[in-house]
Amino acid sequence: VLRYSALGAGIFYGFTHQRSITAAEKAAAAQREYEHKQELINKAKEAYAKSKQPVSASSTPSGQTVNQDPMSPNFDIEAYFSALLAKA
Repeated sequence: VLRYSALGAGIFYGFTHQRSITAAEKAAAAQREYEHKQELINKAKEAYAKSKQPVSASSTPSGQTVNQDPMSPNFDIEAYFSALLAKA
């Protein structure tokens, strides 16, 4: 009777120990997957922010930026054309 009790206890211990190891491995894998997804999200956010940054406007010789919106009341066509010629 003692022999079978020890055998049963050993099997029960092995089963519970294996379950705890498997659960720890699954938790670690889930954590790695979560971190990987976070890294991808951060990279996508950086790429999106980089793509949405305004293109550096052409500068006039005095260092001011040229207003390129012809509907704006501050639009200066002469500065716009001189900036285009400076680019070319």
